Amino acid sequence: MTALGDALGWVKHQVSSRVPEANLDQRDADYIREQLPGLWLLASLYFRADVRGLDRIPAQGPILMVGNHSGGNLPPDTFVFTLAFCSYFGVERPFYQLAHNLVVSMPGLGSLRKFGTVAANHDNATMALKSGAALLVYPGGDYEVFRPSWKRHEVDFGGRKGYVRLAREAGVPIVPIASVGGQEAALFLDRGQWLAKLLMVDKLARLKSVPILLAPPWGLAVSDMVPRLPLPTKIAIEVQEPISIEDITDKDDDAINDEVLARLQAGVDRLAAERRFPVLG
Repeated sequence: MTALGDALGWVKHQVSSRVPEANLDQRDADYIREQLPGLWLLASLYFRADVRGLDRIPAQGPILMVGNHSGGNLPPDTFVFTLAFCSYFGVERPFYQLAHNLVVSMPGLGSLRKFGTVAANHDNATMALKSGAALLVYPGGDYEVFRPSWKRHEVDFGGRKGYVRLAREAGVPIVPIASVGGQEAALFLDRGQWLAKLLMVDKLARLKSVPILLAPPWGLAVSDMVPRLPLPTKIAIEVQEPISIEDITDKDDDAINDEVLARLQAGVDRLAAERRFPVLG
């Protein structure tokens, strides 16, 4: 058992040491400005991006945006919302997104850091908010993003509500961001939590799910670490009314979390009611 524990510890260290250190200066406004027109055209044509309610987001100062999450390791909802936010508020407004360690570590995805993507942990989130930035988080993480496609319109954080404490400590409002369509970018069959435990990646890489999915061009795939082509699903996003700093201060974590989930689910239900067919929208 000692030898196994030492081996697991070594592997865990090798994985964690490859996670890029969060550096807010890696966000490159000039790079975003150059890429934004072409990427927004791609999002508009391929994902038929429909983003509503951006005027509900406070125009300045630090804010915590909390979204439901879909689409696996290639989440089109994050892609679309990031482009919409930068287009609406301008690339100069500091804006960061939290992502799983493995996503920010994957080869070829260095451009994500130029758009403001940093590894998801409390220290990085606090650093971003203290800098005065807008921050987008997905509390559901890999639990929600790999849910079966037939649960695509369910908001489920898996009981995670640390974001409430984050907002309270930073003294910032919470803005819920509801989205639909992302979970139709592939056919997700199973979260694969049992597989994550079997392979011990839950301990080695903080990866609680090894999903089983159907996606082009591979067909049946186990895990979502191999690049794939997302289906051209229509992405619709609606910003909900903010939850004020006063409310966050006056209410406990459970009450605020329940309110966020209720607002997100109501927004998802409204957007889902407009869809006639999966993928096509």
